[in-house]
Amino acid sequence: MKVMLVGATGLVGGQVLQQLLDDARCDAVVAPTRRPLNVTDPVLHNPVVDFERLPTDADWWAVDAVICALGSTIRQAGSREAFARVDHDYPLQVATLAQAHGAHAFVLNSAMGADPASRFFYNRVKGRLEQDLRGLGYPSLTLVRPGLIGGERTERRPGEHLASVVLGALGPVLPRAWRISPAQTIAGEMLEAALAPRPGVQIVDAAALAG
Repeated sequence: MKVMLVGATGLVGGQVLQQLLDDARCDAVVAPTRRPLNVTDPVLHNPVVDFERLPTDADWWAVDAVICALGSTIRQAGSREAFARVDHDYPLQVATLAQAHGAHAFVLNSAMGADPASRFFYNRVKGRLEQDLRGLGYPSLTLVRPGLIGGERTERRPGEHLASVVLGALGPVLPRAWRISPAQTIAGEMLEAALAPRPGVQIVDAAALAG
């Protein structure tokens, strides 16, 4: 299969990329990024793009499945508007263009609590994206909804780090849905959903991802 991965520079995306490159079922990986990846592999194609101006007719859009691990935080993006562009507009545009070129499966790293009617802005944006992706009519759509993601990030997120320490200590006594979701586990679920797609809409919740 030929798989597109967006968000390859992030915590989950980096895990997905490594697992894709190690999986014999995948003979080509397209990973568009804003900056070149520091990865060399004969099956990897890494077009450098501006997500504000994605090319609509590039031949690398022709893939079997898309894995989307693209995401930010409001603080990192700089504003609510910028966050919504990164976490809603960019993934939706990628899904639309890939589908137009023949992709039949889409896998999204979303969030626990994603709901277009949520009173929390973050969850509302994630929910809107899920809703809009459903509207595209992909034959296979998988929505992965992790809780707090566990792993070493390159950028500092003090609040997330503190929460991970607390949840890590309390993990054994917490309900599974409240436990940390390891990035490697999330990546594995996304990989399987792309390489062995199931028809219809599938939801992988935080309890299934608990460490």
